[in-house]
Amino acid sequence: MTAVLVGAAGLLGLLVGSFLNVVAHRVPRGESVVRPPSACPACGARIRPQHNVPVLGWLVLGGRCRDCSAPVSARYPLVELATGALFAVVAWRTGLSWALPALLYLTAIAVVLAVIDVDVHRLPDAIVLPSYAVGGALIALAAVAAGDPAALARAAVGSAALWLLYFALAVAKPGGMGFGDVKLAGVLGLYLGWLGWAELAVGAALGFLLGGVAGVGLLLARRASRRSAIPFGPFMLAGALLAVLAGDALAGAYLAAVGL
Repeated sequence: MTAVLVGAAGLLGLLVGSFLNVVAHRVPRGESVVRPPSACPACGARIRPQHNVPVLGWLVLGGRCRDCSAPVSARYPLVELATGALFAVVAWRTGLSWALPALLYLTAIAVVLAVIDVDVHRLPDAIVLPSYAVGGALIALAAVAAGDPAALARAAVGSAALWLLYFALAVAKPGGMGFGDVKLAGVLGLYLGWLGWAELAVGAALGFLLGGVAGVGLLLARRASRRSAIPFGPFMLAGALLAVLAGDALAGAYLAAVGL
């Protein structure tokens, strides 16, 4: 049963990843994600259905447009593969439960928001703000089904706490933290608080840790300066997903390491 669930989640992730490529390209431009159909950005030719199959379509075409031979970025199959792999891992970690839809939704928005933030240094309200309602509804359904109403209170506290933390940082150092990060923090706090206090603490800490390590690495490699604008959203999202998958274990390992 587990293998079937993981395989099905992986296939679903590939399909969702294909759609996320469309979202990542169009939402920052204010375009519809429904119309027109997918087309080559170079010549405008519509993508044929057989070439729109996740990953395989790109491989069959050799990474080039069928009509004008313009190169098609390898990012498209990579996003599809990443989404499929993450969906499979989340399904393996969670199992068949009411929590699974909520966590798959979080995974999907994490992928697309990370891609957009890297591209345009922005976390669009069109994705972040509806996630409060959608994520909240899915979390409420999971909490009620599990008979755990206390999880809803934790979710509310987690959302408010992480939002206030990022808001304070944004106000304390204008320009250092964008308000897109603040709004995203509320969504992540909602999820992490729902899962538990350990996940909330680990997810918040890992975002800063991963961002700091990446920043130092870029400085040492001379790929950035102290004044370079480095998108922080991907590190927030990566920290949250790691906490979803192993937050309790990481918190336990940390406490054991410091002798608590």
